[in-house]
Amino acid sequence: MQDFSLYFDLGFHHILDWNGYDHILFVVALCGIYTLKDWKKVLVLVTAFTIGHSITLAFSVLNIVHFNKQIIEFLIPVTILITAVINILSKKTKPKSLNFKYILALAFGFIHGMGFSNYLKSLLGKSTNIVSELFAFNIGLEVGQVIIVIATLILAFILVSIVKIRLWDWTFFLSSAIFGISFIMAAERLPALL
Repeated sequence: MQDFSLYFDLGFHHILDWNGYDHILFVVALCGIYTLKDWKKVLVLVTAFTIGHSITLAFSVLNIVHFNKQIIEFLIPVTILITAVINILSKKTKPKSLNFKYILALAFGFIHGMGFSNYLKSLLGKSTNIVSELFAFNIGLEVGQVIIVIATLILAFILVSIVKIRLWDWTFFLSSAIFGISFIMAAERLPALL
């Protein structure tokens, strides 16, 4: 149980670490077009993302799949950038094609899972009991992710329902800011690929 607590804490703090804010930005972008009343849609989106990154996190840590770290580190801000662009281009408070967003969240989850795996592999070292440690780490990531989602939805609720900012204005502002940050991150990581 002590190992579970240790790896849960590591996963929880990894997702909420401001030094690794790329994962925070992605989750905020993913749910940034929704408000509290859309919590079911957000739950499905976040679950799709969770499934994606859980699969690749497990496969990578178990050495079933291998990947180039520089490519993954570049692709993570690209996923954020694409999500922000989709939010901006939707120009609607509720997108019609949620199935596309679910598939995209799943696919982007695969990429983010590979990013998480680099960190987890360095923690595990030569450990032989990686299944329970992997599970605990992933649960910690998910709890941290839920906190990000709740905070984003509450902020949207306050701004849209109480302050009376139009949802589209909030979505445009948030997604544009995330687009700019992720563009800079991708540009900074591009030279490592060349």
